Amino acid sequence: MDFHVIKTKQFPLSDGILGTKKQSDETSKEQKIGIASLPEENINSKKKRKVDVLDCTSCEHVNKEGNEEPHNSYLYKNLDLAFPSVKRRSLQWRKIIRNNLDLDYTLLFPCDVADSLLQVLENELDYFTGDLAKIHIFGKWLDVPRKQVTYGDPGLTYKYSGIVRPAQPWPQPLEAVRDLLGNVTGYNFNFVLVNRYKDGSDKMGEHKDDERDLDSQAPIASVSLGQARDFYFRHQDTKPPKKLNIEKVLLQLQHGSLLLMNPPTNQFWYHALPPRKSAPGVRINLTFRKIIPH
Repeated sequence: MDFHVIKTKQFPLSDGILGTKKQSDETSKEQKIGIASLPEENINSKKKRKVDVLDCTSCEHVNKEGNEEPHNSYLYKNLDLAFPSVKRRSLQWRKIIRNNLDLDYTLLFPCDVADSLLQVLENELDYFTGDLAKIHIFGKWLDVPRKQVTYGDPGLTYKYSGIVRPAQPWPQPLEAVRDLLGNVTGYNFNFVLVNRYKDGSDKMGEHKDDERDLDSQAPIASVSLGQARDFYFRHQDTKPPKKLNIEKVLLQLQHGSLLLMNPPTNQFWYHALPPRKSAPGVRINLTFRKIIPH
């Protein structure tokens, strides 16, 4: 796939997390971010660069002696060994800043770990049904076009689209991801919304995560597993009455990736995951948040 890429330079921040400096020229009508490392280039160039995405093939479930292990045993062992090895300084970050949009993107998990985590979650998570699987839009109750469930610290709830969703107790795999994100980002998340997209027909409409329950000073950490999907941001002032000509930002979220939506992004930018006929596989997205207890 050919697309323009926002180019940035990496530099170390004081806390050890890799940051980036924005280039001054950002004039393409639509930018799409991939995970491959690219040489620096001027975004004003009319040439489009082909970015190769990672080929994340499933790992073999074989122990060191070459004998097959029970599937779940291998998956958990793989996660237990791999999570502590993910370090701040080993991650390569991409920074996207423009018009109050502030994003950080990295490939958090190697393919075999991402494969294992996806399979564990597919085996263990149960999703909301009934009223908790609906949203209230334009005066109508509609089925959510994907599966959802929420987990978090005791007593926490998250209200959006007319429904209060209670936090289920943390399952061990998501607790481990939460702790890893705390080490990587420096933020202590206490809640996660899980979205499961069965294929490219499942989607998420334009919205802003600007609910009062959220800590406005903390980022939202979005972990993607499974099928790569397009994800875009649209500035609120491109809508009536202002209708400003502000470029939409389009990313492709890869298997094992982490996207940080930093403040004040959700005050000014809508985001969405549109349907894609070309995306046949399952995708699970974990959006970790910091909820203000009441």
